[in-house]
Amino acid sequence: MTLRRLHAAAEQQGWVLSRAQLRTLGVDRWQVRRLLAAGVWRAHGLRTIGLTAAQLDEVALRHRAVWESGRVSALDGVSALQHAGLTGWHEPTVHISVPHGRSPIAVTGVSRHVVPIRGDLWEHGPDQVIAEDLPWVRSELAVLRAAQWAISDRAAALVIAMAVQQRLVATDLLARTLPQAGLYRRRKLIRTVVADVIDGAQALGELDFGAACRRHGLPPPARQVIRRGPHGRIYLDAGWPRVRLFVEIDGAHHQEPANVLADALRQNSVVVGGETVLRIPLLGLRIQEDAFMQQVVTAYRLRAAGVSRVS
Repeated sequence: MTLRRLHAAAEQQGWVLSRAQLRTLGVDRWQVRRLLAAGVWRAHGLRTIGLTAAQLDEVALRHRAVWESGRVSALDGVSALQHAGLTGWHEPTVHISVPHGRSPIAVTGVSRHVVPIRGDLWEHGPDQVIAEDLPWVRSELAVLRAAQWAISDRAAALVIAMAVQQRLVATDLLARTLPQAGLYRRRKLIRTVVADVIDGAQALGELDFGAACRRHGLPPPARQVIRRGPHGRIYLDAGWPRVRLFVEIDGAHHQEPANVLADALRQNSVVVGGETVLRIPLLGLRIQEDAFMQQVVTAYRLRAAGVSRVS
């Protein structure tokens, strides 16, 4: 046993090794027992050994969750996405899954899910990635399960959007996986959000905006309103030309760098001409309709009042 080999193996795992890995590296159980008794190493369950006395970081906790939960467990949901590179998301527990018919071992800080078996998923089939003895579910399936297990509809929609925006999930693969995912919660919401982030959803967003206007007491908006800009025609998704108020419904493609610049130039051109343009992300229309629509209602009333004074 050399410390260099142990440290090289543990460094990528948050400074933890499984007992199985230690055996592979030539460390027998008696050596492990002596180092634990001396306080050099620290046990974090039956199978997880920390090579330092420090608290486990997120990477180490994910390894511990799988090792301690049993042989057929895998990181799943948002934990699998984080292991694949998702940033900007905090989750207090680690999510693992086991196939139907197996009982995961209870582990502190771990949320356990029993999932349907698909093809040769278990053990460690094509829907999983394995590295450093740690299996995790591929992102296109993990994101759908993350949405299903999320604490709210808003969180469900957000995790799908973030995974796509951070390019962890290819939208065509996400669309192919959706019918086979075996979802039992939030099926309608998840299908709708997936349709939103794969584009082709823009027309759907405009229809939904029209329905939202009816719910909030606004008159029906005109669609695809044409305005003149310095470089030709400008098409605005919806609005009320009489009061010079317009709304743009932004689908996922609006977040591409080239489109961000084009949208800004187009909006500024209309606003400089004395008209008001509000922007609503399609995701916002799904999960925070009341907040966004209240802004539209307020803007409509202000613009209408101004038109009445001029008249």
